Amino acid sequence: MSVSTVAADRSVCAPLPVLGRDVTVPLVTGGEVTYAALDYAASAPALQRVWDDVAAYAPYYGSVHRGAGYLSQLSTDLFETARRTVAEFLDCRAGDQVVFTRSTTDSLNLLAAALPEGCQVYVFETEHHASLLPWRGARVTYLDAPSSPRQAVETLESALADRDPHGPALVCVTGASNVTGELWPVRELAAAAHAQGARIVLDAAQLAPHHPVSVTDLDVDWVAFSGHKLYAPFGSGVLAGRADWLREAEPYLAGGGASRKVARRTDGGVDVEWHESAARHEAGSPNVIGAYAVASACKALTEAGFDTLVAREQYLIEKVRAGLAEVPQVRILSLFGADAPRVGVISFVVDGWNSSHFAAALSAEYGIGVRDGLFCAHPLLRTLLGSDPQTQGECGAPEAAPGEKSLNAIRVSFGAGTPDEHVERFVSAVKELVTDGAKWNYRTEDGRCVPDTSA
Repeated sequence: MSVSTVAADRSVCAPLPVLGRDVTVPLVTGGEVTYAALDYAASAPALQRVWDDVAAYAPYYGSVHRGAGYLSQLSTDLFETARRTVAEFLDCRAGDQVVFTRSTTDSLNLLAAALPEGCQVYVFETEHHASLLPWRGARVTYLDAPSSPRQAVETLESALADRDPHGPALVCVTGASNVTGELWPVRELAAAAHAQGARIVLDAAQLAPHHPVSVTDLDVDWVAFSGHKLYAPFGSGVLAGRADWLREAEPYLAGGGASRKVARRTDGGVDVEWHESAARHEAGSPNVIGAYAVASACKALTEAGFDTLVAREQYLIEKVRAGLAEVPQVRILSLFGADAPRVGVISFVVDGWNSSHFAAALSAEYGIGVRDGLFCAHPLLRTLLGSDPQTQGECGAPEAAPGEKSLNAIRVSFGAGTPDEHVERFVSAVKELVTDGAKWNYRTEDGRCVPDTSA
C-alpha cells in the first residue's frame, strides 16, 4: 500500500484505539487540550484491545504451574499459550525458547549471564545502553558508528576477521535506532556474524512495534523486546531464540519454578536439578498478566496487518519530516542519511534553543509530549552532535538554563495509535516556537526545564 493510498483512504488506516487518546491536559497559558502523546519510543500507550483482554482475565487471576484448582489451571494454560503466541509472532524456529522477562534490558542481561566462558562480544557504539552495557563479564569490542548500512556490515566483518575463530562470539545489534529511527541491515549483519562462527542477538525494542520481526527470515539467534513499547502495559519483556546457551547456563535467578528437583545431601548440603526449558530462567511467580498482555498485543498487531500499519506510519513520517524541513533552524539527526528507511522515531536539534527548554514549551504551551536528552544512547548522541566524548551529559536534560547550549536533543516518536492531528499540531508548534519564541518564562529545576509559575 502506497503513502498516497494511505492519505486517500483513512478509513482503512485509522489509528488503532489506545488508552489515553481522549485525555486532556492543562496549558500554562490557560485552558486545556487533548494530550498529544509523541513519546512512543520511550513507552507506547497500551492498545485498548490489550487493556480489555487483561480486564476480562483479571477475575480469573491465579498462580501458575502450582495449583490443582480451576483458576490456577486456567492461568497456566493462558501463560503457556501466551508463550506460543509470542513464538508465532516472532516466527521462531522449532526448538527455540521464549523466556518472559521484565524488559529488553532484563532480556539482554539474562543473555549476558548465559554467555559461554571466554565469549567475545561485538557491539556498535550506536546501541541503546540496554544493549551496550550488559556484557560486563565478557571481552567486549565496541565498534565505531557507521555512516551507512554497508559500512556497518563491513565494520563487523573486519572486526570478526581478527577474532579467535575457535572461541564463542556474540554480536548485539539494534533493529531500529531509538535515536534516529533508522533501520539497520539485520539480515546482512547476521550473515556476516554466522560466516565467522559468531552468533547474533537482535534488540527489537524499537523494531517489533513497527515492523514484522521474523527470527527465521532474519536468521538471528536471539531477539529481545519490551512489552511497554509494543502497546502492552509496563513490566513485561521477551528473550526468544536458541536454547543451548540458555539451557547450559546457571539459572538467571535461583528459586522456585526454575528448579525441577531439590534434595538434601547426607553432608547437609542441597542438590538441585534445574529445568532445561524456559522455566530455568523464570524463577518465582511469573508476571502472568504481563505475558498475556504481550501476547494480546502481538495478536492485535498481526490482525491489524503490518503492511497497513507500516504504510500509515510512513505517511506520518513524511508529514513530520516535510514540516521540519520547512524550518531552517531545525537539524534532523541521522547516521545513514535522509533517504534511509526508518520507523516513526525522529530526533533533532533547534539552533538557538536548549532542547530541554524546547520540549518543555511543547508540553506546557501545546500539550505535546516529546522527549529530550541523550535517550540512554550517550555515545551515539555525542557522535551525532559532534561533541567531545568526555563532555558530560545525562539521560535526562543536563543542567542548562533556557537559551544555553546543552548536550541533548529532542525526540518525537509515534506509531499505530497516533492520529494525524497530533503530528500536525507538533509541526505547527515547532514552527511557531521557532518563529515567535515561547509565550512563557521557564527555569531549571532539578535538572529539568519547567514553566516558571512564581510570577
